Amino acid sequence: MAARRYEIYDVFTDRALAGNPLAIVRDSDGLTGEAMQAIAAEFNLSETVFVGPPENPAHTASLRIFTPKTELPFAGHPTVGSAIALYEGKAPAAPDGTALIVLEEKIGPVRCAVSATPGRASFAEFDLPRLPVPAALSAEPELIAAALSLDADEIGFENHRASAWSAGVPYVCVPVAGLEAAARARLDPRLWLDIAPPSGNLIPGAYVYCRETVGEDCAFHARMFAPHDGIVEDPATGSAAAAFAGALVAFDAPVDGPGHHWIEQGVEMGRPSRIRLEVETAGGALTAARIGGHAVRVADGTLFV
Repeated sequence: MAARRYEIYDVFTDRALAGNPLAIVRDSDGLTGEAMQAIAAEFNLSETVFVGPPENPAHTASLRIFTPKTELPFAGHPTVGSAIALYEGKAPAAPDGTALIVLEEKIGPVRCAVSATPGRASFAEFDLPRLPVPAALSAEPELIAAALSLDADEIGFENHRASAWSAGVPYVCVPVAGLEAAARARLDPRLWLDIAPPSGNLIPGAYVYCRETVGEDCAFHARMFAPHDGIVEDPATGSAAAAFAGALVAFDAPVDGPGHHWIEQGVEMGRPSRIRLEVETAGGALTAARIGGHAVRVADGTLFV
């Protein structure tokens, strides 16, 4: 048995008790994958991360990311939260207070830029280690609607239609008519398996989004349902926003160059979150994307395992 430090950060928010909580276990040396999975189940948060030394000494740290039931190759709020935790733990910073944090995740190295303004929550933004790619989706709107407890005519808006994407973690992006439909969405896991069968050890989540928003400065409102993962709904999902970048470019066809969008999530759960999605396009194709957000530390302690 060893004493291991941990911290809890609320991620994709600039205030405590909002956003998506993340457990960060600092001293993970000697823990097996099975032990990490058991600790993640004990925390029972959307994700728990285990920080270790990097294989490449030029990088900052290695991360293993677990939901209560499975390990993930990549996830957004653990990346943002861990980068900020390492920064606030006195990672080397430039004279202007910014720092480059490189995290070794299962998907590969993830580059994060972290900055802080006095009196405000720290902010981190990372380059997507893998751009979103489409996957086949043959389900009719009627089946998707039934799985989400909605009517078929509430699926889709403008030219947006349901589509499947993965930037390391698979999702089905489901556009809905507006905030009222989004608020009524409820996932039936049994019906969802007919729409989105497992991909490896992961069942694609349902990323429900609309253009109508609560926040005036947000471009999209979103919810993410995670069937059979121990977490019914997630208050902020960076890996889903990364996948959504593919749908955004495919359906909105933004002009070439950079663009950024704030996505609100977690409103219906009482955990309002804000995710910044930046995309770069050239020749109508997505060439780069970044996910960013704030995070605040709300607790720390010691594990004896």
